[in-house]
Amino acid sequence: MFNLYVENGPNKKLRCGYTTGTCAAAASKAAVEALLSGKTHDSCFVITPKGIKVEIEIVKKTVSGDKTLCSVIKDAGDDIDATDGLEIVSTAEKTENGIIITGGMGVGRVTKAGLDQPVGSFAINSIPRRMISESVREVCEKYGYKGGIKITISVPEGEKTAEKTFNPNIGIIGGISIIGTTGIVEPRSLKAIFDTVKLELNVLKTAGNESIVITPGNYGESFLNNMNFSVPFVKCSNFIGDTLDEAVKLGFKNILLCGHFGKFVKLAGGMFNTHSFYGDCRMEILCAHGALCGVPNDFLKNIMDCATVDAALDILKYNNSVFNNVIKSITNKIQANIDKKIPENVKAGVLIYTNKYGIIGTSEKGRELIKSFGG
Repeated sequence: MFNLYVENGPNKKLRCGYTTGTCAAAASKAAVEALLSGKTHDSCFVITPKGIKVEIEIVKKTVSGDKTLCSVIKDAGDDIDATDGLEIVSTAEKTENGIIITGGMGVGRVTKAGLDQPVGSFAINSIPRRMISESVREVCEKYGYKGGIKITISVPEGEKTAEKTFNPNIGIIGGISIIGTTGIVEPRSLKAIFDTVKLELNVLKTAGNESIVITPGNYGESFLNNMNFSVPFVKCSNFIGDTLDEAVKLGFKNILLCGHFGKFVKLAGGMFNTHSFYGDCRMEILCAHGALCGVPNDFLKNIMDCATVDAALDILKYNNSVFNNVIKSITNKIQANIDKKIPENVKAGVLIYTNKYGIIGTSEKGRELIKSFGG
């Protein structure tokens, strides 16, 4: 077991894991060792790009003439990771010269421009490729081997597992990606989620898109599928502000933020990362704008006791005019906070909905974008 931990609040530690790239490098190093020496080992050491030495168990070791196969099991530690427990396999064979790294069953192929690897290539990213190459060279130098080595990375359950990842969204088809920038998986790796969002944005921009819709998740996706917009959308999880910033950085000119009121109400309070870890100001925001719009104190007290925004909105529905005024006030505040984040040459607006009431709030810029998007 990999024994590296990170702090996660007072008196709590979470165990780190290692990336698919680290797994591929370890399996490849073990396979080349077996190829050149005829001997197999129960474990293998690799140095990650972060400088951490990792010992990984070799679970499968096969020597067959001039071809060897070794595999390891991906250990994501305490992180929630769809690839945790997958077998990562490396097959090594001799060639005339150079180091060739390719993919096999369960490793996805790139089908859209803007990713780490060119279109048509196996989704084995540049840093894992470097880790594999360095590991192979180390073993070749150890045994004085001057010829070439071909490495084939495969993941027996990769294609099935990829359905649980963002890969199909960003144009990686047929399997998982072999990835990792540091070689180490840190638990609750929010960075990994946002890195995927950035990749998807980059793919869409590289394809020539100037306009985009940003939505947090599955509810937004379902809602947008019924809107028949002519522009693509990207799911950003809780990274609404970071995704907006990245879209501006990449050069998108028309950006619509579309989300459920239960999440987007936080934007009115300046919370552009809407994860509950960073706070929960939903009822306070509703009550503040309710007070500005003349909602009686008894109703405000009831709203403060609500567990969900939907329940709070039901209370506000005591008067449709007041309901509309409160939503308009919140929507305008969200738009004002968005305007503070973006340059003048970019148009960004907001659309808010609920499952019960449908579209309840749209800013002026939001309405202009919806019209131009064909909605």
